[in-house]
Parts: sequence; C-alpha cells; structure tokens
Amino acid sequence: MKTYNKIATSKLVARFDEELLNILREDLKAFKQNNQFVTSNKQATAQRNLKAA
Repeated sequence: MKTYNKIATSKLVARFDEELLNILREDLKAFKQNNQFVTSNKQATAQRNLKAA
C-alpha cells in the first residue's frame, strides 16, 4: 500500500489562481505593447479635435 501526501484543495486553488493571474498579466502586457500606436493615435486625434473646437 502506497502512502502519499495529498495536497490541500485550498493550496491547489491558490496555485491555480496565481498561475492564471500571471498568464493574464502577460497577455495584457503583450496586448498593450501591440496596441500602443492605436491608443496614442486615438489620444492625438482627440486632442486635435479639442483644440479645433
């Protein structure tokens, strides 16, 4: 009969939550880098519109 240490469910959930959060942070960082020009372009257009008004 083998004995093994069963990992507590709360530890598994905490680890899953941590890994998921890290993945989401990496994805958000990559998304922001890919769309940086679009964001700055929209801001510049909005500023031009405000100056013209």
